[in-house]
Amino acid sequence: MGRSNIKAIFKRKLALPIALCAAVVVLGGALGLRAGLASPTAAAREIPIYCVDRDDKVLSISFDAAWGDEDTDEILSALSEAGVKATFFLVGEWVDKYPHRVKQIFEAGHEIQNHSATHPHMPKIGRDKMLSELNICSDKIEAVTGVRPILFRPPYGDYSNDVIEVARGTGLYTIQWDVDSLDWKDLTAGQIYDRVVPKVGPGSIVLFHNGGKHTAESLPAILSELKSQGYTFLTISELIYKDNYTVDHTGRQLPRTGENAG
Repeated sequence: MGRSNIKAIFKRKLALPIALCAAVVVLGGALGLRAGLASPTAAAREIPIYCVDRDDKVLSISFDAAWGDEDTDEILSALSEAGVKATFFLVGEWVDKYPHRVKQIFEAGHEIQNHSATHPHMPKIGRDKMLSELNICSDKIEAVTGVRPILFRPPYGDYSNDVIEVARGTGLYTIQWDVDSLDWKDLTAGQIYDRVVPKVGPGSIVLFHNGGKHTAESLPAILSELKSQGYTFLTISELIYKDNYTVDHTGRQLPRTGENAG
């Protein structure tokens, strides 16, 4: 499936819109704060990680890859020139089709994570199929890179308690985003810039797609401006807390302290 179909596919994205992390008010245990990879209570609502509570000016750039590889060289070149390491969430079928690209991304120092095997709406397929989607994708990535993913981004941003619980059971942290470039809508490079730069805050996770029409074109200006503002770029696995944390009702991940340990 080529770029011409990406726009139609991503119109079905179901992710909840999230405000800037810097503006979030932390409300406490009554709103269902979740802890690390620990099992939840039956009544709790599960929330993925949309952004991270950080005082330092750090953020993560991420790319979802499900269809096409036309702009991979340009994207990697822009990241290299800016000295930025990013996180790529790959669909298993994309790994099958472009193993040389997987190696290229990995050898450039970027991390490669799980985006499912076939890009389904995960909440609609049942827990057994969810598990299969996750394991197949992780197996394929590990076979090419030698590194097993620890992060999972649900296709379309579509999740449920079952999705997050099954991912957790396989050792995967479920990751969303708080800044959406909307590059899949074929926005111009300038429009993508305006979608991203003003909305970034410490601990943000920015979503791009490798097949966006003007994604590669937009990156140099975005990365340059964010660097000029004092931001440092981390991969998502470097950005998030791996244990002893909570996730509030907005998807903001916070370190667990005495005040929010309940």
